Amino acid sequence: MKKSHNVLIFGASYGSLLATKLLLAGHNVNLVCQPLEVELFNKEGAIVRMPVKGREGLVEVSTRKLPGKLSACTPADARLAGYDLVVLGMQEPQYRSPGVRELLDAVAKAKLPCMSIMNIPPLPYLARIPGLSMAPLRDCFTDPAVWDSFDPACVTLCSPDPQAFRPPEEKLNVLQVRLPTNFKAARFDSAAHTAILRRLEADIEAARFEGIELPVKLKVHDSVFVPLAKWAMLLAGNYRCILGDGIRPIKEAVHSDPDASRSVYNFVVKLCVSLGANEKDLVPFEKYAAAAQSLLTPSSAARAVAAGAPNIERTDRLVKAIGAQKGMRSPAVDEIVAIVDARLEANRKK
Repeated sequence: MKKSHNVLIFGASYGSLLATKLLLAGHNVNLVCQPLEVELFNKEGAIVRMPVKGREGLVEVSTRKLPGKLSACTPADARLAGYDLVVLGMQEPQYRSPGVRELLDAVAKAKLPCMSIMNIPPLPYLARIPGLSMAPLRDCFTDPAVWDSFDPACVTLCSPDPQAFRPPEEKLNVLQVRLPTNFKAARFDSAAHTAILRRLEADIEAARFEGIELPVKLKVHDSVFVPLAKWAMLLAGNYRCILGDGIRPIKEAVHSDPDASRSVYNFVVKLCVSLGANEKDLVPFEKYAAAAQSLLTPSSAARAVAAGAPNIERTDRLVKAIGAQKGMRSPAVDEIVAIVDARLEANRKK
């Protein structure tokens, strides 16, 4: 019997989706979260509901029925001994909060392999992309200093393609999957660290829940560019949910003016190709536009802005800043950045 891996996941909302897949595959997960969440997850586990092809309604998975062991703790109570992998599943602005910041720094100094499932790649991952100058990209982060202790060789990125949300009427340990696509991870620099990802990939692939093959797999790729496929989706959909005076669903952001969406999308694809990505590793606009038909609510970034958040993940600014390094500019992207800047500035003033 192979030994189970122990995985520490920062963040219990989106993180509980990957956690559930790992637990089903027989691995153990500790979620780092808020005290209220800690109590709930330790008492009742997590509940994830997801659509499965060919089945009516949603399949409900309770982690209490799974072979792996789930636990939860606050950042202050987390101990790093015995973990094989750390997953970054919080929103980027949260990493500077007291307790989280210190734990993140300890992870960096312990040189534990660290996989981000944030929409914005952490700075040490961007350092793995050849030819990028890091200094001009620091402004795209809420607090870039939190990433300074990391060795880029220990950091990888996993594109958070599956879409999920916490139903507002449910308890905090319930997550509902809206779009059951795959997590796409890039390999680590180290073969030993990559072997952990490949083992998790194979175990998730083989796992069944009550005889059912569940969607949302982990796919590991050799190219550092594969997870960047998410950028075009974020710019054409998620950030365009944010309007000067309100927010709108992703479906509307993409389909109210498909030509404008396609032009933003294709600009970002071209930018990724200029960095070294292979176009066939990126998702064609038509495929994304079809998936966006089912995204009937505003993006999490838009909801955060509408709720008064002073900071959100700024992949929009990152794309603009990387474009500037490559001599590439899109007036539509400039406009997205300007609208988000203005909304966040207004939130900070309040």
